[in-house]
Amino acid sequence: MAYRLALATLAATCVLILLGGLVTNTGAALAVPDWPSTFGYNMVLFPWSRMVGGILYEHSHRLMGALVGLLTLALAGALWREGGGLRRLGLIAMAAVVAQGALGGLRVVLLEDTLAIFHGCLAQAFFALLAVITLLTAPRGRVAASPTEPALKGLAVLAAVLVYAQIVFGTLLTHAGRIDLHLAGALLVLVFVPIVAAQLRRTGDAVAAPISRLVSVLLGVQLLLGIGSFVARFSSIWIPGEQFTVTALPVAHRLVGSLILAATVVLAVRFSVVAGSVRPAPTEGGPKEERAGSVAPGQPGPVGRLS
Repeated sequence: MAYRLALATLAATCVLILLGGLVTNTGAALAVPDWPSTFGYNMVLFPWSRMVGGILYEHSHRLMGALVGLLTLALAGALWREGGGLRRLGLIAMAAVVAQGALGGLRVVLLEDTLAIFHGCLAQAFFALLAVITLLTAPRGRVAASPTEPALKGLAVLAAVLVYAQIVFGTLLTHAGRIDLHLAGALLVLVFVPIVAAQLRRTGDAVAAPISRLVSVLLGVQLLLGIGSFVARFSSIWIPGEQFTVTALPVAHRLVGSLILAATVVLAVRFSVVAGSVRPAPTEGGPKEERAGSVAPGQPGPVGRLS
């Protein structure tokens, strides 16, 4: 039950990020001037006939946000029954979605661009958190990880941190025009993350190997989208599709960035919290024995719950 709810919430949040990108890149963030109502209506009772232009994007974003909030509440309830660390993750997710809704609403009421930056950054962190919850509740996620060197675990964490920093830089580019930080971050990510992904892929881990391959593909797609977004925004070069392309490229760029962040965070967590990730220790005068509490790779282990 928890796994299915986590998947549903993750998928709904992916759509929410897509709609958020449309709101930002069409300039529709303030198309609805009030909050939590919509032109004086209860949000869910606003007439569909009036959802046109920027109102369509902004109000759809609000409705999807409400759906994500309800799904997160249900997910937190399911995780509460699981107990342990999953219970805490459910509470964190619930707190994050409430904070995210408040930030979005206050952005409209206070007309403060700084809140939009925090709103965008928290959205990405929330999406990554849901990806982790999905991993820890998935049947495959409960299988012990392949043995991995401690240094590689640290590199996986660093890769996730770099990707999130790059997303923050992207938010600063969108709302504050800081292209220098975003370009520097892109260089670091494109050099460092593929190296880490290649090493994680070679572990042969049932979870990490396919996700590492996905990260490599997504990075290639992201590079192309980034170049296209840069050309569309900062040059006078004609591009096919004109306004549609100018809007679609950065929206897709933001969405793929979310997927890369979620994947790298999942990889970092995979080797940080699961049991059975240490190599068996040799014993004197006999064959190697597994350390107490360890689980052989490929065997079910207690990884669905964080202690």
